[in-house]
Amino acid sequence: MKTLENAIHLRKNGKTDEAIVMLKALIAEEPENAAINYQLAWCCDVKGLEKEAVPYYEKAIAVGLPEADQIEAIIGLGSTYRAIGAYEKSKALLQQGVKTYDNNALKVFLAMTLYNLGEYEQSVGTLLKLLAETSSDKSIGQFKKAIHFYSEHLNDTL
Repeated sequence: MKTLENAIHLRKNGKTDEAIVMLKALIAEEPENAAINYQLAWCCDVKGLEKEAVPYYEKAIAVGLPEADQIEAIIGLGSTYRAIGAYEKSKALLQQGVKTYDNNALKVFLAMTLYNLGEYEQSVGTLLKLLAETSSDKSIGQFKKAIHFYSEHLNDTL
């Protein structure tokens, strides 16, 4: 019997093509199943089929997943939008994700999209804040206050 668990096992073991076939059969039976849509999107991404992954990510997010999977699906779709040049869609999705969830990976992927949109100050500022807030490096820690300050004042001069 074809199950979601079997498809996940196939993906994890490098049998992505087989997983995609299985997931497409499952989705035909349960098109509104968020978990199946998410796993199919993930498999498409792994295979470099970003444009094919988009509707599956969109469906999974719209239907709703458990929080950890929802965050990963938002990152996946945001990254996929960015990879296919849909920068404004990526930005909007990732900004909403950052507002909704306390997740630093969302901020990193948003920073990449901001870079692609030419919003360099906001992009680098976001990354500097994350560095200052999350680094365990002692030399970064010494300058944490300054790095945090400059993250918001990159273009200021005296």
